[in-house]
Amino acid sequence: MARKNVIKKYSPAFGIALMLLLMIGSFYAQDRFPRPEFESGYQRPLTTTPGPQARFFEVFDIFVLIAALGVASYLAFKKRSRSGIFWMTVFSAAYFGFFRNGCVCAIGSLQNVSAAVFYPGYFIPLSVIAFFVIPLIFALFFGRTFCSSVCPLGCIQDLVLLKAVKVPRWLSEILGVVPYIYLALAVLFAATGSAFIICRYDPFISIYRMTGDFNTLLYSFGFVGLSVFVGRPYCRFLCPYGVLLGWMSGLSKHHVTTTPNNCVLCRLCEDACPFDHIDKPASGKIGIAHSTNLKRIATVIVLIPLISTAAGWALSETHLIFSRMHPTVRLAEEVLLEDAGGRRTTSLETRTFRSKDKTKQELIDQAREIQNQFCLGGWFAGGFLGLLFSIKIIKFSIVRPRADYEINKISCYSCARCFESCPNEHVRLGNLNSEPVLDIKQITP
Repeated sequence: MARKNVIKKYSPAFGIALMLLLMIGSFYAQDRFPRPEFESGYQRPLTTTPGPQARFFEVFDIFVLIAALGVASYLAFKKRSRSGIFWMTVFSAAYFGFFRNGCVCAIGSLQNVSAAVFYPGYFIPLSVIAFFVIPLIFALFFGRTFCSSVCPLGCIQDLVLLKAVKVPRWLSEILGVVPYIYLALAVLFAATGSAFIICRYDPFISIYRMTGDFNTLLYSFGFVGLSVFVGRPYCRFLCPYGVLLGWMSGLSKHHVTTTPNNCVLCRLCEDACPFDHIDKPASGKIGIAHSTNLKRIATVIVLIPLISTAAGWALSETHLIFSRMHPTVRLAEEVLLEDAGGRRTTSLETRTFRSKDKTKQELIDQAREIQNQFCLGGWFAGGFLGLLFSIKIIKFSIVRPRADYEINKISCYSCARCFESCPNEHVRLGNLNSEPVLDIKQITP
């Protein structure tokens, strides 16, 4: 027992030390050769077919992903082991993060799939499809075990979490809207061929690769520093792929539970969860302001078309701003600005354009077509957001009867922290007497 307590006490320190060693090793692996320069007679290399090693890793990564998800699900459901989840987190951070440099990433694959669906001629590799689909399938059957210890972005946040500060529920609910907006914008930019903003603003990829300028590294390590005190800020308040995982997890038939049997209302699991994903009992609130809630729900349902239309119009009006993310639109603006005398010098992009046979009018027409795509896409994305916000308001107005402290199936990461706090779990493990734990619900005044 003493040996087990020592391992449990120092395992986080061992994991953090291992992660730091990997970071230091990858840091010294950079800049072994001179950086390339493109000014003096540079010749663009011919496109080559990836070698056998690249193809091997494409297949091997899929195998590792399935195996890791299987092990994580087993540790969460059968073993109910927090220490096992922790060491699985260390492995995923080491392999998917530092060894594979955070790519292929299931979160970023969302953009590839969007581009393949909406952007003509875009080719998507089988490995990217697999990384997008497989975690969603596991979430549909077992909940968000991908988030528990497989996702490299979630792993690095979980490993550095030392002293979690509870985010107020009202602030958490407001910030929880951001991932939906991020999801809509990511699909919009990818569908128009403009940018992969998830990858561009990934706060942890520069740490896994130890590359980037000062501002990028400052942004990355700032996020890591925030993760020391706020449980998984990126997962909770930014991750767009987490929205899809939450939908699948909400439909899952099987999901981890805090206690192996009956809840005794000790509230220890609520205090143990650093992400505020434990729902409190609500039996006493049923019937309170019931008519008011029904009126609110009916009003929102009637206003859904108006809310969706207003949100669609608002987002479509940003098409001139957002379309500048597309290189063709930026190039057209630079060409027009230079021709109008707004710039004294020309850029490499405009000089390259002027050296080709394409006319300025063709460039302008193409840029306007892209702007129209953004306008149309803004209507759909805004309508989607308006519908989701309406559903969220309706959800807040519905109070489901709940007698126990329960895990929120949609948001829970299956990290197993709450298991360690449950007295019934310790009875199951044999750490406490086998006598039944006192059920507070059975106490009568």
